[in-house]
Amino acid sequence: MSKSLSALHDRLPRLTNPILDSLKKTNYTPPQDATVSVKSILCTLLDIETAPDEQKLKNVTLALGLLISSRTSTHESLTWIPEHISVTSESVFHAIANEYGCFVELLPEVVPLLKERIKESSIDIDNESDQVTAASARVPVVLAILAAYQFRWLVTQVEHPDLGKFCNLVIPCALTTLDHWSPEVKAQGMIVFIHLAKNVNVVDLSLYEDVILDACCQNIASADEIWHLVVEMSVLLVTSTQRSNCRSSWFERILNEMLSHLERQPRNKDRYVAWLKYIEPLFSALGLVLLAHFSRIFPLFFKWMHADDDETVSLVLKRLQTLIKLTWIRNTPYVDRLVDELTKLYKEAATRRAREEIRTDILQMLILLQQCKGPQFQTAWNRYKDDPNLSTLGSSISENCLSVIKF
Repeated sequence: MSKSLSALHDRLPRLTNPILDSLKKTNYTPPQDATVSVKSILCTLLDIETAPDEQKLKNVTLALGLLISSRTSTHESLTWIPEHISVTSESVFHAIANEYGCFVELLPEVVPLLKERIKESSIDIDNESDQVTAASARVPVVLAILAAYQFRWLVTQVEHPDLGKFCNLVIPCALTTLDHWSPEVKAQGMIVFIHLAKNVNVVDLSLYEDVILDACCQNIASADEIWHLVVEMSVLLVTSTQRSNCRSSWFERILNEMLSHLERQPRNKDRYVAWLKYIEPLFSALGLVLLAHFSRIFPLFFKWMHADDDETVSLVLKRLQTLIKLTWIRNTPYVDRLVDELTKLYKEAATRRAREEIRTDILQMLILLQQCKGPQFQTAWNRYKDDPNLSTLGSSISENCLSVIKF
């Protein structure tokens, strides 16, 4: 710590009292069934004049974490906080961090407390009668939600290389959030794991590797509103921990779990757009092993590539390009169908805003098919080469064929 702790304790009230005063003046109406007041919790944390010295910085840190998090949260426990209080809180945090650099040192003290608070309203899996209502009756779930936000905020303030030193502390708490029944609590844990995957070395995860990946599998059934997080988290963690073994059973389990959920809800746009956005690194890690999954992947792609929105179409085309480049789609019956669907989409693109981008992607893909499938592609393309609506596309494919021959 660059300056004495006593100097920080003397300065803290001057930094936090304006926030406390603003907070006290803020209108707050708790939910009808609420048994705790979030505003009271925050005011208690910020009222540090009478708090023991050893608690002052912890209390301020936990309060700032919630107030800053409110800017991006959509949960009712935090959305009542005015933006100006959140902005001021962030300025105070940076002032303390830049001058005293002490927040990292709080992790060993604060994280175990937050873990216990989250665990209090979790479901006891060893007790069959312990359900969500029973867990909520024991301890209001809002306390776990607040603790999860505080945990996520505190951990994401620490980056590489410092974060690796705290994995044995952070990972058990993050796993506790993933075990919780509340999607809001789970979401904060997923953000923590995403942050870990980007900021620690794989060796730092090795002790918990299997239990982390098992938690990923268990959470693929998560609610729609957090599915984008579970996909990003699972892809990052499995590709970083299993990168040296493309035949790892974890790749198989995670991909199959995801595909099963997509097959059950093939028209759920939130799910398939998130999956298409984040799945690329997993495809790249699997390489030729992807051939074993073609029978499940291609039927989904054929559905989505004619979606109404351009974003979905572009994402499908880019993932298809990756599949072709990685596998040259060898030993597969999907070449003819793929040519059919791509030519159909090329015509449909005439009415789309992203017409040029989509048609460029289609051309690149057809050229790739021409290069890797040769006669099989030509047989499939011959059905369309005289179509007047495809004359431009046909000319480009023919030019590419000539250039390859000349070369």
